[in-house]
Amino acid sequence: MGEVIPNLKLFLFLLFLSLIILLADTLTLLNLPKKLIFYITNPVSFGIYTTRQKLGKQFYFIFAARFAAQENKALKEQVGKLIAENAEIRKKLSENETLLSQEKHLDPQTFNLLSARPIGLSRYLKIDKGFSSGIKTGQVVVFEDNYVGKVKTAGGESATVELLTDPDSKVSVFTLNKEGKAKGILMGQFGTELLLDKILHEEKVASGDLVYSEGMEGFLPRGLILGSVNEVLDRENEIFKQAKVKPIFDIGDLDLVFVILE
Repeated sequence: MGEVIPNLKLFLFLLFLSLIILLADTLTLLNLPKKLIFYITNPVSFGIYTTRQKLGKQFYFIFAARFAAQENKALKEQVGKLIAENAEIRKKLSENETLLSQEKHLDPQTFNLLSARPIGLSRYLKIDKGFSSGIKTGQVVVFEDNYVGKVKTAGGESATVELLTDPDSKVSVFTLNKEGKAKGILMGQFGTELLLDKILHEEKVASGDLVYSEGMEGFLPRGLILGSVNEVLDRENEIFKQAKVKPIFDIGDLDLVFVILE
């Protein structure tokens, strides 16, 4: 009973206070205090509101940036994939064009040709076909109707080609122009230079003449182009004259070569 009475007194006090506040509000006696409270709390409310807006914008920016980064990464992957696919298509088109061009220069009914991709170039040219594809040592490698070299060694899935410019390369050749024909031996030199030797002085050879294979070696067909005469070295005091010969094309620019199979 002693505990209930204090609670009752507190209840009655709060009730009385509420009635006074209600009466004062009805009589507009609390307008001034309310304005003062609003004046104090409004800046705080505005600060909380603007802070919430800024935080919302920051969270949106972080989310948008993350989404944009993911989308950008996906787009880059798609672009990379498209570029790779386009490069592969262009490569296949180029190879098809080379195959068609090759058939125009060497009849496939006469020559059994196997296409191969160059995969390395130092002293020898390395190609991506070997004896598992029918390649053997000594076979001729051509591009269109140009002689590239001959197979030096053949592995299972690759082979090395001794180039025309190799110091060990020696081929019987002839040149042809309006004034006549000249014969000689075309020898590889260090670098990209070729030397046409053993030309008789009375035989006609001039700068710009094409150099063709004679076919004396047995493995090499007659009439393949080996280069063009760059300079004639006419040495009157010697039995033979010589000529400098330059290749028709750069081996490093070739995407495909062709091996003449047996």
